[in-house]
This record gives sequence, structure tokens and C-alpha cells, in this order.
Amino acid sequence: MNFIPTKLQGCFIIEPKIIKDERGYFMESFNEDTFQKGVNQQVHFVQDNQSFSSKGVLRGLHYQTGAHAQAKLVRVLHGEVLDIAVDIRPGSQTFGQYEAVVLSGENQRQFFVPRGFAHGFLVMSETATFFYKCDNFYNKESEGGISYNDKTINVNWDFPVEELIISEKDKVQPTLENAKKVW
Repeated sequence: MNFIPTKLQGCFIIEPKIIKDERGYFMESFNEDTFQKGVNQQVHFVQDNQSFSSKGVLRGLHYQTGAHAQAKLVRVLHGEVLDIAVDIRPGSQTFGQYEAVVLSGENQRQFFVPRGFAHGFLVMSETATFFYKCDNFYNKESEGGISYNDKTINVNWDFPVEELIISEKDKVQPTLENAKKVW
């Protein structure tokens, strides 16, 4: 696996080694030892989640706070998404900045989003199956969110706004300035 650091300290794009032949392909999608060495962190995943969405669905920007903060290792099994991580760590040199990565069933890239980041994605293909590992269990009281169109973050979703499909909950998320603190 190839671990590519991003401008956000602790976030990595991960490219697997894909072995192709006349039957198709094989790849190792996760190996705890390789992963921990690659991101230089001790991360133990405890939960896997999967979602299926249609083109234009925007999910996020979400995070968990305090003792329930979560690191995520995300990937797309089918389709294509624009995946976003926003640094919300107080005192971070890149606070309020984001990293955007195109993840697809074709490129098989993964994106590691450590604790202290908000996360979201936009489905760019007709449909997409999104899969992710979490290193902590979900806790409703600890959930936080930031508006997908917060002007201080200024995410370029590169998609017509009138075609976005957003949950009622995500339509009313606060700005970064007014959001729950991650720690």
C-alpha cells in the first residue's frame, strides 16, 4: 500500500497494490500492521458502516466529540464520490481547512480521516456504495455537524447546488464558528 500524506496533518490517501490478471483482480484492502505503520498512529477499528446513495446526495459534514471522537477509514465499493475532511482541531495550523479526494470503485483509493476532523461526501456517479471503518462507537449525544456550505471553509463541491440532495438535519447544521467543539 502507498500512503500519501495530505496538507492536513494525520490525513492520508491510501492506494492499495492491485494485482490484476485474466480472472480480475486481488487487493488487500486492510492490514492493521501495515496501516498503523503507514499512518504512524495506533488505530484500532471497532465498527464498519456502509451506505448506498444516488447521484447528488451530500452527507456531512459530521463528526463525534470528546471521548466519542472517531477516526475513519473510508472507501467506495461501487461508484464515485467526492470525499471531504475538514480540520476542526483547536489550535491546529490547518484549522478550518479541508482536503478533497475522489474515491471510486475504479481507483480503489481509501482516505484516512483521524479524530478531530469533520467528514462528508458527495455522490458524483449515478449511485455509490460507501464503506467505512470507525475506531470508536457512535454516540448520539456526541454527534456534531457543520454546514456543507460554510463560507469560512468554502468547500468546492463542484456540483450544481440546485441538484444537491441533502437531509433536513444537514440543511440546518451550524457554521464552523458555531459548531460543537470536537474536544
